[in-house]
Amino acid sequence: MLMNRLIPVERVSDILPPYKDTSIGRLLEYHNLARPHDSLQQPELLIGVCVEQPHRLRIPEAFAIVIQSERGMISGNAFEVSYAIALGGIRCIALIGHNNCGMVNFSARKEEFVQGLVNRAGWECHLAEEYFYHNAEMCETGDEMDVLLNEAKRLRLRYPMMQVAPLIYRMEDGLLYQIDESDSAGSNPVIDNRKE
Repeated sequence: MLMNRLIPVERVSDILPPYKDTSIGRLLEYHNLARPHDSLQQPELLIGVCVEQPHRLRIPEAFAIVIQSERGMISGNAFEVSYAIALGGIRCIALIGHNNCGMVNFSARKEEFVQGLVNRAGWECHLAEEYFYHNAEMCETGDEMDVLLNEAKRLRLRYPMMQVAPLIYRMEDGLLYQIDESDSAGSNPVIDNRKE
């Protein structure tokens, strides 16, 4: 992961302009800046987080619908995402990946995975190996940031009126970071297309 592409949020003025005064901006304020929790009646944000992410986000109770999946990708929950947008009042999507993800180079962890199923779940070794080989390729991921950016791009194409923000949770400090999405040509795909 390229740490120089992470943009910290240490004060409200650090929030990128497209995210200011949106659900994404409020997420960053709640979690990083200890913004007092608002009283909310229904969720306004959909958050995809990795099942590995051990820490809870510091957000109000009814602020977001949270989908946990490997790598924080919500592509396997397409209908649920569409339902949350169409009928649930969702205004924005935050994809939260984290550093030190166990799915990066997952194939190298085969023995650890197999032994975990054998020792903790009572599986037979050959069945655990077969299960690993059948599923590992689907779960393996490249760099956490590349995976997040690709998922954000996919969701922006699928839901062009939704604001989609890829964010990184750093395990070392427990804070959320924005990602500098500009490429070498200087373009930035963060679009202020919200309707809040």
